[in-house]
Amino acid sequence: NLKGKQCFSPNCHKNKSRTFIFGTMTVREITSCLETWAPLAYAEDFDNVGLLVGSHAQKVKKVLIAHDALEEVIDEAIAEKCELVVCFHPIIFKGLKKLTDSSYVSRAVTKAIKHDIAIYAIHTALDVQHDGVNAGLANALELRDRTVIQPAKGTIQKLNTYVPNPQLESVQKALFAAGAGAMGHYDECSFTVVGEGGFKPLEGSKPFVGTSGSRHTAAEIQLQMIFPKHLHSKVIVALLDAHPYETVAYEITTLENSRSDLGMGCIGALPKGMQEPDFLKKLKDILGTPFFRHSALLGKDIKRVAILGGSGSFAIESAMAQGADAYITADLKYHDFFRAEESCLLVDVGHYESEQFTKITIMKHLNENFPNFAFISSKTDTNPVHYF
Repeated sequence: NLKGKQCFSPNCHKNKSRTFIFGTMTVREITSCLETWAPLAYAEDFDNVGLLVGSHAQKVKKVLIAHDALEEVIDEAIAEKCELVVCFHPIIFKGLKKLTDSSYVSRAVTKAIKHDIAIYAIHTALDVQHDGVNAGLANALELRDRTVIQPAKGTIQKLNTYVPNPQLESVQKALFAAGAGAMGHYDECSFTVVGEGGFKPLEGSKPFVGTSGSRHTAAEIQLQMIFPKHLHSKVIVALLDAHPYETVAYEITTLENSRSDLGMGCIGALPKGMQEPDFLKKLKDILGTPFFRHSALLGKDIKRVAILGGSGSFAIESAMAQGADAYITADLKYHDFFRAEESCLLVDVGHYESEQFTKITIMKHLNENFPNFAFISSKTDTNPVHYF
């Protein structure tokens, strides 16, 4: 059904040739692009991300991008003849025991199933990306030199294996191709140690070297590489395919090291310091909200600003430790405002308001990867909070 061909590899966003015209794609082709950008392996354990309704093999001609997959959004998808809804928040968060009209969740899911509409949610997998949930507001504020407030833990793994000397280069190349050995702005990183390996092939084995029943020793290279944890399966498959031994000895270790580009929230510097009232007015104009809550004004200029879209009370101290003059987030409770400790301006702008750029961010990413495919931004306002 494609009137041309497009690469759906992990580097598809780097493809400069974008003259293809698309007819239909599958749900998997679209979601694979999203998961290259925001791997589901980095979503929080409590979350429910990925394909929630439908099949990966389902054919798609139009996609609706929404903040929440509510019943009104499904109605919009039906009207626009969209076969897939890509949303930020998962409509199914806890287990569903029945599909009736008794709740807003089951009504939306039932209608989606009835009309063959798939639903995909990205949520906290996008929260931890440096160009994800917080990027829109950070860009609007023109924040510079951005870093993560709370780096994600357990995101880097290390492979340790042993390779015969003649096969070292071929095994290395296979692992590099799978994504191992990448560190920041460096690629194809590895560490090797020369040593001697020994083993005794037992009856029924088919050893690459040596003889069954006899202990064998050979010169081997200890090979070590790090890789992001979402590539775990891919790296292991590459190792087993490229390694000459019948049984490959290897170990995987999760490191304490953190990635500077992966984690909750972001913090950066304004182009120029602003007085608190001016900063709050600018923030209000950007977000288009009638009002928001904040801690006591401190009478100092705002220079460094931290942002964490959604519920961010857990990162108040982390933002302050990194020198935040203001921390923008949502869902702060009464006692959370005391935690400002007269050193930081805490601003609760509202949950939906703090994440409102997410839909635009998702839309931009998909359009960059599939510029001639029909992606539609939902016009439905799903913010459940109203102001009087």
